[in-house]
Amino acid sequence: MTHRYTGLTVLITGAGRGFGALAATRFATEGAHLVLNDVDADNLAATATACTQIGAQVVTASGDVGDEAVHQNLVGLAMDKFGRLDRALNNAGIAHKIQRLADVSSQEAADVIRIDLLGVFFALKHQLPVMAQQGAGAILNVASVAGLVGAPMMAVYSAAKHGVIGLTKSVAGEYASKGVRINAICPSFADTQMVQPFFTESKHGAETALARLTAIVPLRRMATQDEIVEAMLWMLSPANSFMTGHALAVDGGLSAL
Repeated sequence: MTHRYTGLTVLITGAGRGFGALAATRFATEGAHLVLNDVDADNLAATATACTQIGAQVVTASGDVGDEAVHQNLVGLAMDKFGRLDRALNNAGIAHKIQRLADVSSQEAADVIRIDLLGVFFALKHQLPVMAQQGAGAILNVASVAGLVGAPMMAVYSAAKHGVIGLTKSVAGEYASKGVRINAICPSFADTQMVQPFFTESKHGAETALARLTAIVPLRRMATQDEIVEAMLWMLSPANSFMTGHALAVDGGLSAL
């Protein structure tokens, strides 16, 4: 049976958990060859094992996406193992503590910018030349609804994600003539490990924190990981061939208000 991604090489950063891990297994089910990265080697190995058991060919490299050499290595692995790079899901990211800007430590702010923004810059810098040389490819950068609107108490994270959208739109214009599509996906609150501190660290308790969070979402709930990953697969699909330079909100209506 032929699937959407049969024979295509897909690179995923942050594949050790959350969206990245689920996306890896979904791409594996759809016939992709996988190049996987995560800063946590154990989580990365677990994802790779799950994808191999599905039947995918997988290569991995752990490392911090804020290090440019990691991206050079990942693209090199794709070319050495599979001979091409067809898709990239630049998913790895972190968030800082939920607090006012003046209370965010300078080191924490630097880490968020380095990983969430520079990490995407480094990824694009090494992925785009290969895809341009092929004359085809698609890249999806994971931004956030916080990159579309303001995010009080998450200002540095919001700034980094605004930057990701700026990179996405700019390079989409640069590389459209080369046959490469570049888009961003902007989830709001989803049931992932990154969101959990919002509940566990809330002084009001997890139940009250959840109620407050979902009260501002028109659909009155968080997204599931499946809902976000399904959108990712569609955005990178060969059938979705005329979308580029777009930042797609998958946010339960939050950014519409």
